[in-house]
Amino acid sequence: MRDSSPSFFSRFWSSALRAKPLSNSSDVVRINSGEGLVRRLGPFDLILLGIGASIGAGIFVVTGTVARDAGPGVTISFILAGASCVLNALCYAELASRFPAVVGGAYLYTYTAFNELTAFLVFTQMMLDYHIGAASIARSLASYIINILELLPFFKNNIPNWIGHGGKEIFGFISINLLAPVLLVVLTLILCRGVGESSLVNTIMTITKIIIVVVVIIVGAFEVDDSNWSPFAPNGFKSVLTGATVAFFAYVGFDAVANSAEESKRPQRDLPIGIIGSLVVCVALYIGVSLVITGMIPYKYLGEDAPLAEAFKSKGLNFVSTLISIGAVAGLTTTLLVGLYVQSRLYLGLGRDGLLPAIFARLDFLNVHLLSHVLSVGSLAGYSVVAACVITLRWKDNIGNQISSSILVSVTHRQEGIICIVVIASCGFAAGIVFRYVVSALAFIFLIIPIAIALLATAALRFCQEQTKASGFSCPWVPIVPSLCIFVNIFLFAQLHYEAWMRFIVLSIVAVGVYAFYGQYHANPVTDRETVIYQKAPDEEAL
Repeated sequence: MRDSSPSFFSRFWSSALRAKPLSNSSDVVRINSGEGLVRRLGPFDLILLGIGASIGAGIFVVTGTVARDAGPGVTISFILAGASCVLNALCYAELASRFPAVVGGAYLYTYTAFNELTAFLVFTQMMLDYHIGAASIARSLASYIINILELLPFFKNNIPNWIGHGGKEIFGFISINLLAPVLLVVLTLILCRGVGESSLVNTIMTITKIIIVVVVIIVGAFEVDDSNWSPFAPNGFKSVLTGATVAFFAYVGFDAVANSAEESKRPQRDLPIGIIGSLVVCVALYIGVSLVITGMIPYKYLGEDAPLAEAFKSKGLNFVSTLISIGAVAGLTTTLLVGLYVQSRLYLGLGRDGLLPAIFARLDFLNVHLLSHVLSVGSLAGYSVVAACVITLRWKDNIGNQISSSILVSVTHRQEGIICIVVIASCGFAAGIVFRYVVSALAFIFLIIPIAIALLATAALRFCQEQTKASGFSCPWVPIVPSLCIFVNIFLFAQLHYEAWMRFIVLSIVAVGVYAFYGQYHANPVTDRETVIYQKAPDEEAL
């Protein structure tokens, strides 16, 4: 008798291509184990959460690093990067408003808009960034804490390097830093105490950090010599645009707000406020610091490790340098805390869906972080997929309402739309490669080709795919804004070192393997398991 059981590959594709059906009800969510999340975060808490995730010690370092290449034009670099992130934030805000009652962020959006395998790939790429970031930040935080302790006579020159600064390397790449894992455990325990306690710590640290940055900007403004701003872009506009690719990563973190959906009091209203509000504050702070640092001393003389602190020391303002160290500690603490918060919520989402073991559906587990050095390529890829989700979910609303349409026509329209999205992404990468490697001014004419093709693909999405307006917050000018997000994100992706591309490819292969041998057999996009009713997201009409 012929075996009628499906083959491994047929089962794999069947599982990989299924999407997560999400009920219109915003108050019923399945969990495997653990307790539900409590809605305790208001708009102010969410704004501080986003600021805490984005503004770390980078505001005292990245600004100077970019300025060494872009000159005073670093201000334009941060404006361009901020504008790009605002576009991404609009897409995040719509999806956060559309799915206000469940955790998961980019993973959940992708699972609903596309399919299970793509969602798992997005999760693995972004989670590696969070893990690496947490480990790296913990090492830096440990070093800053030791620096502050050494200001006291009792501790000066009496603390061994292996406690906080990192001991002598073993085998050429392993060094001991005892304080870093201790800080990880302490902050994770604070997070496990509950959203209220962790939010309080984040609020105190973030407000402290903002006050210090504002003081630095005000004091530094009196030391500005406007002659240092000339020439404004000494290495040309290309260096300014390249600087924007570095500055982009200084803003990454507003997606943390989207992952707080289940803990937001009024998610449909407050999540967009938190996402966009936190980003606007970050843009203003980065611009202020950029203007001050390039106005105080010539950009050529900015240090690499602590440019802002060194700029104030050169003016004899040592007390401001101490404030900067305190601000760096507060910034690193909040960035690390929010990073751990996002990790726990993403793991929670996958644990509920069965793509990871059930232990990840608990709210009280600890994470172990391994230190390595790769670039944040996952964030750009994840943000691009989120923008694509905005476009796709608008189609699904239309397709779902067109009951009389044939399945063939609906699938054909969907495939055409996905092809257009892929074309836009490919054009963004091609334009980025041309911009990166072309040295002749005349050869820049080739940039017109991918840009023109991307515009045609966007026009096809606009006029060939019917669109509906989303409930709650609605991203403006869909599909133009999401298409621009995809193009710009992948353009920046092309500026990364080739090792980042290899990381992306290798991790994707590993993720497919994990999904093939575990995830596809345990996933539960449609569940009949135990359900729990969370505190219902209040209807906007009742507010």
